[in-house]
Amino acid sequence: MYRKFYEVLKKWEEDKVQEPLLVIGARQVGKTWLIKQFCEDTYKDYIYINLEERKDIISIFDGNLTPEDILKKLSILFGRNIDYNTAIVIDEIQQSERAITSLKYFCEAEENYRIICAGSLLGIKVKRFESSFPVGKVYIKNMYPMDFEEFLLASGEDILRDGIKEAYSKMSQFPEAIHNKALALYHDYLITGGMPQVIMSYLENGKSVLTFNRELLDFLRLAYLADMSKYVTNVTETAKITAVYDSIPRQLAKENPKFKYNEIKGTAIKRDYYGPIDWLAASQMIYKINKLDSPESPIKAYENTDSFKIYLSDVGLLSRVCGINSHDLLPDNHNIYKGAVIENYVIEQLIANGKYLYYFKPAVNMEIDIITIIDEKVIPIEIKSGRHKKSTSLNNYVEKYKPEYVIRISESNFGMANNIKSVPLYASFCI
Repeated sequence: MYRKFYEVLKKWEEDKVQEPLLVIGARQVGKTWLIKQFCEDTYKDYIYINLEERKDIISIFDGNLTPEDILKKLSILFGRNIDYNTAIVIDEIQQSERAITSLKYFCEAEENYRIICAGSLLGIKVKRFESSFPVGKVYIKNMYPMDFEEFLLASGEDILRDGIKEAYSKMSQFPEAIHNKALALYHDYLITGGMPQVIMSYLENGKSVLTFNRELLDFLRLAYLADMSKYVTNVTETAKITAVYDSIPRQLAKENPKFKYNEIKGTAIKRDYYGPIDWLAASQMIYKINKLDSPESPIKAYENTDSFKIYLSDVGLLSRVCGINSHDLLPDNHNIYKGAVIENYVIEQLIANGKYLYYFKPAVNMEIDIITIIDEKVIPIEIKSGRHKKSTSLNNYVEKYKPEYVIRISESNFGMANNIKSVPLYASFCI
């Protein structure tokens, strides 16, 4: 299946970037498969090392960390010549801080070594590195679950994808039949989510959300919970991380989905749960969207980290946990989780596009789902998810802040009227 992240790998190689590439992403987003595929396509010779499967290899990094010494030891271990002509993939590199430290020396070497590293909880290790992290010596890139565009390509809907992109650029309406087809596929994606293994099951079962193996999402959730126990040695801290993660669906289902500590449990306070939230965000199991105090540029200066919303990193996981089925997504059905699932989906699409997102709620009569920067302009985005009608909020915002334009994402067709750009939910990946 085509992954857009392949272009990131390709550019790193074509530009001959000296810094080793560090690929950060949640479990099962497809990092290992894609990196191996890239190496097969690109290099005459490469080796793959998984430090979780081969813990004995960690000892290679115990001594001298010069590239020459490391490659010499690897050559002896694998019984073959490994030198600067050999691309090296180190998976689950978070298992060894010494291995991460060695990247500094590969970067500073005269030879341009091709080193690609990945890890499912690498973001946590980078954030909590006990010794000095090799800042500026590694090329860090985030890899996310498959977005809806990649889902369309995997489903053989290249022509539809191209049509959506063209309609977005021109703001021209789709014929109703095509619009409905795109909405139906978008509804399927809300159920499957973007994990490659799950999408593969969907494809192998005739693109049916009724017959694909939805239990794969249960296994993935269990793997996430196992990671919490495995990488957090403190049992109390593990319990807190799990409690935060389990509280997210019900918090999102509320009229005001701002994250509240007392929704975890009645006595919960920020001091006890800020760390667990930070852990989940660093692991990319959740996305934390902070409040904006004022929609002005530079936008980062007005970020309020004390108020935030939390979304899951994969809408398929959220739909599964919430018990959402395809019939729940029909326009006439009003499931308490429906709005949460749709908002989660949009957040994912925009984050995968590299957007920094905020929400804005300065008063009772004004709440904007998303504020972001588009073409260096502060743009408000309203998501018509069925949670509640927000046109009043948007009108109040426009009257007070006079943005260049606003975006409304809904099940409506493409269009532009009264400075409102109407974007169908299936075209969120275009933003």
